[in-house]
Amino acid sequence: MTEGRSLSPEKIAEDLSYRIIRGGFLPGEKLRQDHIAEEFRVSHVPVREAFLRLVAKGLAVSKPRHGVRVAPLDPDAQREVKVMRLALEPVALMHSVPQLTPAQIGAAEEARRHCDACENIFDWEAANRAFHMATMAGCAMPRLLEEIANLQLLAARYILVHYKDRWRPRIDPDHHALMAAIRRKDPRMATSILERHLSRLN
Repeated sequence: MTEGRSLSPEKIAEDLSYRIIRGGFLPGEKLRQDHIAEEFRVSHVPVREAFLRLVAKGLAVSKPRHGVRVAPLDPDAQREVKVMRLALEPVALMHSVPQLTPAQIGAAEEARRHCDACENIFDWEAANRAFHMATMAGCAMPRLLEEIANLQLLAARYILVHYKDRWRPRIDPDHHALMAAIRRKDPRMATSILERHLSRLN
């Protein structure tokens, strides 16, 4: 990492989140403050703040005398994330669909095409999150969208672990059906498709 002196805690946390999700740091692995500070060429202060952000997001855990470690992959936590996504994402989509502008619909369609064109699971997972967030761009509830974005980040770890060895490039019919409902400005159909789509996730 170069030019680390200009990095904020947010940027450091973003970089570490990316690596945790993709398995660069293993579940239970200790996040060593001195090593990470050296890598980013910053003092320990922004690294500590970045760690606090990871803990708040549920990507890391902090225990006395054990330091900060990558959060374990917990089946109970995975189920909780799925339940929360099923509760919150349809609400955001229901409010978004009637308000989406032509430009926002175009951006969601472009995100869908990008998702379909991905050739590896890591690119697909990021594109899949971008697509779903794009469909909710018309929802005028920033706190709700922030919570959904964090839930999707947590879900990404489980998706990558579960599908890593059996994922193949594909076109997602649910994404196409969802976009068709969005173009018709049909929020009920859109949320029904999304609920079915999310219920299939492990």
